[in-house]
Amino acid sequence: MRSSKEHIADTFRAQHTTLIPMVIEKSPLGERAYDIYSRLLKDRIIFLGGPISDAVANAVIAQLLFLNYEDSKKDIQIWINSPGGSVPAGLAIYDVMQYVKCDVATVAVGYAASMGATLLAAGEKGKRHALPNAEILLHQLMGGPIEGQATEVEITARHMIQLKTKLNQILAKHTGQPLKKIEQDTDRDFYMTAEEAKTYGLIDEIIRTGK
Repeated sequence: MRSSKEHIADTFRAQHTTLIPMVIEKSPLGERAYDIYSRLLKDRIIFLGGPISDAVANAVIAQLLFLNYEDSKKDIQIWINSPGGSVPAGLAIYDVMQYVKCDVATVAVGYAASMGATLLAAGEKGKRHALPNAEILLHQLMGGPIEGQATEVEITARHMIQLKTKLNQILAKHTGQPLKKIEQDTDRDFYMTAEEAKTYGLIDEIIRTGK
């Protein structure tokens, strides 16, 4: 019978078309094969890789909730390598990160941009990390062409401004930067190295070795 963790991992796995590595774990009862995401989940590690979509958000949220109910006193780690994506999907992940009782530690690896950078900053204070060569990008909310009647265009534009304000307020809350500075910095693409992200308040430490 498959465990709940394996069913959660199945949801995440279904969103990926690339080959997923398998790992073999030995125990006194014999050998057992896991896909890599199930094995990481067993150690309370969630890997958020690629664009953030509704499907990806649902999988991440399910894993957060499961790990929280399994043991609310143990940390959860989210490793982030993402260019960002859907703002509503990202905000759904953000809300659950704040909801769970577990401390949620975040780690930037490779690239944490846009909503990915926001989720990185939203980790538990003191437990937000980046690897040395990680790159972090802040920018303002991006939207596609707005079509329709003038009233519909106005409603959509107003909604985008509201989302932009909300994201800036979240970044200000978690970085300690003044809202005005966040607004200025996100007005254009704002790239940061791991060191710069630490100074800015997006992360707390740079992980240089896992030994």
